[in-house]
Amino acid sequence: MPVENRLLQKRVNLFDGISLVAGAMIGSGIFIVSADIARNVGSPGWLMVVWLITGIITVIGAISYGELASMMPDVGGQYVYLREAYHPLIGFLFGWTTFLVIQCGSIAAVAVAFAKFTGVLFPWISEQNVILRIMNINITTTQLLAIAMIIFLTWLNTRGIVTGKTVQNLFSSTKVMALLGFILIGFLAVDKAGAFNINKAVFWEASQVGPDNQVIPLSGFALVAAIGTALVGALFSSDAWYNVTYISGEVINPKRTVPLSLVFGTVIVSVIYLLTNFIYIKVLPLSGSPDGTDVISRGIQFATDDRVATSAMSVVFGDYAAVIMAIFIMVSTFGCNHGLILAGPRVYYAMARDGLFFRKVGSLNKKGVPGFAIAVQGVWSVLLCLSGTYSNLLDYVIFAVLLFFAITILAIFVLRVKRPDIPRPYKAFGYPVIPALYIVLTLAIMIILLIYKPNYTFPGLVIVLLGIPVFYLWRKFSGGKNYYEDE
Repeated sequence: MPVENRLLQKRVNLFDGISLVAGAMIGSGIFIVSADIARNVGSPGWLMVVWLITGIITVIGAISYGELASMMPDVGGQYVYLREAYHPLIGFLFGWTTFLVIQCGSIAAVAVAFAKFTGVLFPWISEQNVILRIMNINITTTQLLAIAMIIFLTWLNTRGIVTGKTVQNLFSSTKVMALLGFILIGFLAVDKAGAFNINKAVFWEASQVGPDNQVIPLSGFALVAAIGTALVGALFSSDAWYNVTYISGEVINPKRTVPLSLVFGTVIVSVIYLLTNFIYIKVLPLSGSPDGTDVISRGIQFATDDRVATSAMSVVFGDYAAVIMAIFIMVSTFGCNHGLILAGPRVYYAMARDGLFFRKVGSLNKKGVPGFAIAVQGVWSVLLCLSGTYSNLLDYVIFAVLLFFAITILAIFVLRVKRPDIPRPYKAFGYPVIPALYIVLTLAIMIILLIYKPNYTFPGLVIVLLGIPVFYLWRKFSGGKNYYEDE
């Protein structure tokens, strides 16, 4: 095993860890994706089931990751688990996909979401406002603000882990309190339009909105498939909880703190997400019309620009809702991106220490953080912003993300056989049943995506597989030290 650079500062405590988990999970998805889920499953009951399954999968994953985190409290987290359980190639494929698309694509997407909602307050910031043309690339004011956000947060995270965690705690706490406020307002709101009674009458009547907005009843396997495809948006809205494992080398007592951070953080956010969706169906009819003239007639399914939370708040605050939710989502996306930018470089740092990335990426700056890795991530995220392809890339890696989840949980079984000697201060709850259930659920979703979303799944596999020749070429030509030789 490589000797960790002792300049890494162990300054992250349990509250900081929970804050990073919650902050990375809560972005803009919870305010938007319920519209698409509603169009896929067509009933309030099944909308809640989708979010319940998402919460169960997320919490089971976090509970299971806890064993791996307690065994290997090393910087790089999930990359290290895959490397140790299988082969350095598998760890590299995870790191390759994380850098190329998952982390940097998410950073670009969240930055653009921040900019779009800022445009609600300042109309000058718009995707139609082109301020510069470079060859065939149009740079809009939305992209400009998104890039400025990435540059600022990249710089901020080079200032040390204490600065990073302090900012993360501030924004995560604000987001959680604001969401709880949203839920409280929703509970107290008077249901003038009778939306809840309308939803109760069709609570389990599943249907799907077709290509021409026709309603298609669902039952049997068609319903299972609809739930499987609907889970994609919900799972991505609950993604990034494992980012806390990346900074394990900077956590105080990581064998205890990281597992607890994973469990508490995912449980808190999953419960908040369920309650938020309950508020949606309390104040808005699920079904609606794309031609509706107000938020009630458009319903959850056809909320303007899929902004369900804004529609829900407009029932209470009227015209002020758009501004209130825009400010809240700006805070949410800013904090989410800060967490992503903070955590991701630790994976590339660990890869570089293994001789699988540029040597400079494996160094620490004077503040004790991988400053060059943070900068490289920032540059690629900015390029993805400029290219405008980040959204497509994120669609493509849905399958790959689920695949890495499944094989990471499988690593628990592999390491119990392969490395029974490693101390396990925390063992996966319900082993082997609960981790096995996670793998089965994940595989089921993957099969559904292979059948119903082939345009999303196969390009993602290609991105992952392209990393295989890169791995062997890097090992052959890299001048960096390689700590992991084939046995």
